[in-house]
Amino acid sequence: MPQARLCGCWGGRVLPLLLAYVCYLLLGAAVFQLLEKQAEAQSRDQVQFEKLRFLENYTCLDQWALEQFVQVIMEAWVKGVNPKGNSTNPSNWDFGSSFFFAGTVVTTIGYGNLAPSTEAGQVFCVFYALVGIPLNVVFLNHLGAGLHGHLATLERWEEQPRRSQLLQILGLALFLTLGTLVILIFPPMVFSHVEGWSFGEGFYFAFITLSTIGFGDYVVGLRQDCEEEDAPDGTHREESTATRVTQVTPQDFLV
Repeated sequence: MPQARLCGCWGGRVLPLLLAYVCYLLLGAAVFQLLEKQAEAQSRDQVQFEKLRFLENYTCLDQWALEQFVQVIMEAWVKGVNPKGNSTNPSNWDFGSSFFFAGTVVTTIGYGNLAPSTEAGQVFCVFYALVGIPLNVVFLNHLGAGLHGHLATLERWEEQPRRSQLLQILGLALFLTLGTLVILIFPPMVFSHVEGWSFGEGFYFAFITLSTIGFGDYVVGLRQDCEEEDAPDGTHREESTATRVTQVTPQDFLV
């Protein structure tokens, strides 16, 4: 009987959910392929055209030498080193950047643009994440419980007989408005101003970050790092560090 009940549960609940899940993945794959494949092909053709034009202008180089140079650049980029500029560029592992990286580890965002390259750093990252991720979950749970307590007090105040239904609706609307501003409006505005992105790009980055997806295609401070050699007083670096330190905190509002 328990086995029959288990089979019924699988067929009645899990199987339809699994089918819906697979269908949703197939839908996403089809849409992303439709939207992105052509753009990728155009980018690939553009890169190939630029390589051929470079070889035509510098006939002393051959195809193999250029490919080797491109490989060096790609390896540097994977290791988090910006190939633009020189060795005097600010380190990707100063304290502000390291603090930002630690935040992406414990929040499981993991942009992928920066990662430890030494064996010691990789081993430490594993154990740091094993402790930091549960600690982050506990912190967010306690933060959520505290916010829930304040909301419960407000809810009891609104539910008193003398409070009108209109007042309850206004309170809910105010809460939703403030939450939307904090989570989806204010961060994109800040990132758009500091990073030079459009509002749509800032909104996309904020959502990808707050949902802990973290593709790594948009990362705070990356534009400033590319332009660092043009900043005589380190202004770009200060903006980058400040943004990195404050970027991790908005995730707490999702609790």
